[in-house]
Amino acid sequence: MLSQNNNALGIIFPNSYDNTVPELVTERTMASIPFAGRYRMVDFMLSSMSNCGITNVSIVVRKNYHSLMDHLGTGREWDMARRHGGLNIVPPFAEKGVRIYSGRVEALASILGFLEHQKERYVVMCDANIAVNFDFNALLAAHQASGADVTVAYQKTEIPEGRKDDNYTLTIDGDGRVTELLLNDYRPGIQNLDLNIYVLERETLIRLVKDATSRGLIYFERDILAHNVNILNVQAMEYTGYVAHICDMKSYFDENMKLLDEKNLDALFPKNSPVYTKIRDDNPTRYVSGSKVSNSLLADGCTIEGTVENCVLFRGVKIKKGAVVRNCVLMQDTVVEKDVEMEYVVTDKNVKITAGKKLSGTASFPVYVQKNHMV
Repeated sequence: MLSQNNNALGIIFPNSYDNTVPELVTERTMASIPFAGRYRMVDFMLSSMSNCGITNVSIVVRKNYHSLMDHLGTGREWDMARRHGGLNIVPPFAEKGVRIYSGRVEALASILGFLEHQKERYVVMCDANIAVNFDFNALLAAHQASGADVTVAYQKTEIPEGRKDDNYTLTIDGDGRVTELLLNDYRPGIQNLDLNIYVLERETLIRLVKDATSRGLIYFERDILAHNVNILNVQAMEYTGYVAHICDMKSYFDENMKLLDEKNLDALFPKNSPVYTKIRDDNPTRYVSGSKVSNSLLADGCTIEGTVENCVLFRGVKIKKGAVVRNCVLMQDTVVEKDVEMEYVVTDKNVKITAGKKLSGTASFPVYVQKNHMV
């Protein structure tokens, strides 16, 4: 990992998009949703910050955060188990008078005392609904060079189908300044989609949050940026790397399956910018004689006796003899018993599919089996 960046601290909002994937967040946050075989969604932003030397990171949680706390622990895997700075998980009700927040302004208001006592000049903020290997140092450099009040990262892309009712798009002039911030843009085609990644000076953030709080405002984008876009110098930086948007069950399935393409896998996990996660110390995956595996992504600890085609299998998945599993995403410790046939299925953790069952969804509507359930 790189040396510490003493000039910036990070803030991650793990619950911001929980409502988009209700099936997956009954007992967890968006940030702790498993993804890509052995990772959680929070790993991508947290690793990106760590790789850029940002090691003072606060995660402001709202609810269902026990799974996230268990995953993050002390932050050792991300080099954030430190005496000064490091990983700071802020639960609701951590201070007298703090209530569960609705928007990002209320979340930031709950940690104003913390922000006022920090020494870093800049703050980088993000959500955990996208898997991306992001260069925060490039964002900081662009922000410093432009002299902006706020710099936002965006991607030129069509609005993901699952985000039709939950997106911000940018209108940008020839100098890179944001002139308009639109909520729920309905226009078809390529748009400048806000990635909800921002950088601004810590003192500026404190001032904006105090002003917004005094007026009863809740949302950072809608109530601060969009309403003051002509007053604040908001600059935009285009991100051209790989981005996986998780905005509903179909997109979760699709984005996992896209990683079966080696080109996408290499783009999300470049060798010079690793993604860190909690270590489980499993044995290597075991392929029993007679098993067949093709075009699949398998994590460690799996045992394969049957047939696996076009699948993403998380740690500890067991496919018994005679089972045929195609086009599936099976989370940690899923057990598929003998002679099961499965296609277009997403299982949560610790699911058991009993012998002889047939489960079939479609590419547009994958079947989901809830955590700890037996079928």
